[in-house]
Amino acid sequence: MSERIFTFPTYDLAAPILGRQDQFLKLLLSIFPCQVVSRGGTTLTLSGADKDVEELERTLEALVFLAQEGNSITAQQVRLTARFVKEGKIDLLHAMVEDTIAISTRGKAITPKTEGQKEYVDSIRRNTITFGIGPAGTGKTYLSVALAAFYLKNREVDRIILTRPAVEAGEKLGYLPGDLQEKVDPYLRPLYDALNEMIGADQVQRLLLKGTIEVAPLAYMRGRTLERSFVILDEAQNTTPEQMKMFLTRLGNQSKMVINGDKTQIDLPGKVPSGLEEAEKVLNGIPGIYRVYFTDKDVVRHDLVSKIVKAYEEYNKWRDKE
Repeated sequence: MSERIFTFPTYDLAAPILGRQDQFLKLLLSIFPCQVVSRGGTTLTLSGADKDVEELERTLEALVFLAQEGNSITAQQVRLTARFVKEGKIDLLHAMVEDTIAISTRGKAITPKTEGQKEYVDSIRRNTITFGIGPAGTGKTYLSVALAAFYLKNREVDRIILTRPAVEAGEKLGYLPGDLQEKVDPYLRPLYDALNEMIGADQVQRLLLKGTIEVAPLAYMRGRTLERSFVILDEAQNTTPEQMKMFLTRLGNQSKMVINGDKTQIDLPGKVPSGLEEAEKVLNGIPGIYRVYFTDKDVVRHDLVSKIVKAYEEYNKWRDKE
C-alpha cells in the first residue's frame, strides 16, 4: 500500500479534469481502485495498492497535459488516457496530442485520438493508397478529409475528390424526390459535413464551383485519370469488385487515395460480392498500399457506440458458429 499527493497546477485545470460533481474522478476510481481525499479543490491524496496509485497519478498527469494542450476532457478521453497508461503507451499519447493534422474552422486542433487513428494518419502520409477498415465512429472520414484539406492548403495537391457508391441502405433512390444530384446528396452529406468543418461552408461552396473540390457518386469517376488529387472513397464496402477496380485504376501521378469501409455494414443486394473484401485479398503485399484495421477501441463517438459495436461483433461470432 502507498500514499501520494497529487496537486493540480491551478483550479481552472482541476475542475474540468475532475468533472462536474467529480464525475470523471469517479470514473477514474472505477478503473483504478484507490481511495482519494480532495483538499482545497486542487490537491488530492491518493492511497491504495502501489501499482494502482502510480497509474492513477500518471493518468492525472496525462490529463493535465491534455488540458494544457487545449484538449476538451470528456469521459471518453479519460478512459482512453487511462488505457494508454495501463498499457504503458503514454509516450504514444504525447506523440498523438502533438500531431496536429489540421485546425478546424472553430479553431479546434484535429489530432489522432487512438492508436488506430495514429496508424491511419501516418499511413496516409507515407503511402499512396491507404485502406481504412473498421466500424462506424472511428473517425475514418473525418481524419481523411482533415488531411485532404491540409494537403490542399499546402498545395501538395490541386484537388480534393470525395466519392461514395450510391447504394441504398434499405431505401430506394428512385422513390426520393428531385433530380439525380438531389437524390444522391443525402448519401454524400457526411463528406460535406466534414469539409465544412475543415474549410468552412462558404469556402467549400466556392471551391466546389471552381472544381477544386468535387463530391460525387462513384459512377462519376469512370473514364477519368486523377492527377495531383487527394481522393477519398467512403463506404467502400458497398462497391462491387468491378467498381473497386475502376476506382483504383483512376490513380494519377502525385495523387493519394484513401479507401474507407466497414465490412459489417454491406448493403449490396443479394449475393453481390463486396469490392472492399476482394481488394483486401488481391492487393495484399503491394508496396505503397497499406491497410489499417480499426476496432471498437478506436470508436470516438458516444461511449455507447463502442459498446454497440462490440456487442454486434460478439453476436456475429456467435451466429457464425451456429
